[in-house]
Amino acid sequence: MKFNLETIKKKIRKILIFSICLLVLAGFLLWQGIYLPKSSENRDQFFLVKKGSDLFEISRNLKMDGLIKSNFYFNFYVLAKGKTGNLQSGEYLLSPSMSIKEIAQNIIEGQASIERTITIVEGWNIRDIAWYFENEGMFQAEELMEVAGFPTINYSLLDSDLPRPKDFSDKFEFLKEKPKSVGLEGYLFPDTYRIYRKDGIEDIIEKVLENFERKIDADIREEIKNQEKSVFEIITMASLIEKEVRTFDDKKRVSGILWKRINGNVPLQVDATISYITGKRTTKISKDETEIDSFYNTYKYKGLPLGPICNPGIESIKAALYPEKNGFWYYLSTPEGETFFSKTLEEHNANKSKYLK
Repeated sequence: MKFNLETIKKKIRKILIFSICLLVLAGFLLWQGIYLPKSSENRDQFFLVKKGSDLFEISRNLKMDGLIKSNFYFNFYVLAKGKTGNLQSGEYLLSPSMSIKEIAQNIIEGQASIERTITIVEGWNIRDIAWYFENEGMFQAEELMEVAGFPTINYSLLDSDLPRPKDFSDKFEFLKEKPKSVGLEGYLFPDTYRIYRKDGIEDIIEKVLENFERKIDADIREEIKNQEKSVFEIITMASLIEKEVRTFDDKKRVSGILWKRINGNVPLQVDATISYITGKRTTKISKDETEIDSFYNTYKYKGLPLGPICNPGIESIKAALYPEKNGFWYYLSTPEGETFFSKTLEEHNANKSKYLK
């Protein structure tokens, strides 16, 4: 039998090309399965790895919970890494927007298991948050303030051993317009957060700032730009509104009054700014306290204070951005939270006599 050498060479080339194509295709499918997430939907959910669970049980449960497309790729990745004995039990916060590599690494390292949730309440300032962390046994109050800033401190005038707050503006564009003279007051968005065992203070603050960035979305930022204001100005105004009144309607009305006072070169005279300076939790402000020399004192200095006086919620932010046009110049709130508005100083004084006894 006579062999045609050229024919054999052609067949070998075809086999080689076919084999290479198969390998490339297999590699692409493996890459796609391991490094591309199941979905772009950023939906967090809890996933429990029970003690004693093996690789195949974990991958089956991940697929059943809709977190991965295929348990084959999860098994392949863990086996290829030689980490089958490193999968750790615990409760994890995972998402179908995470790749198999990310999910596997979380479970292998065991560092992303949830330890607790924390809640930042609307209207809390940095002092409140710092003491909350300390009371929860997480950090000392001063540790948070060393990173986020000490309330009422004007860092442009600081000449002491007091640490300056960490600058996060390289990671968050919205912080670049914030004056260096103030800390992160106003930007620690009120919400409930899931905290992991490995998280330090800076990790937690970054998580909170990421949430702020999501809440102050493109539409809000565009409207701020259209009004020729800054995010910092809106957050500062929102912080005053947050501390002064409770309902959304009252917030929009007070916003209209305060912006009108600024435009009319009239002092804001917001009592909450005095409470922020003194740290007192009372709404009763003395004459002497209104004369405290601080750039947060809106009795002594016109315009907005040096910076925010608390961390406002989204209603207060929207109220600051969309003020109600009205004929009022004055308002007062009772200890029960009811607000009364007046157009003249005489009406305002009459309301004080009637409602603030």
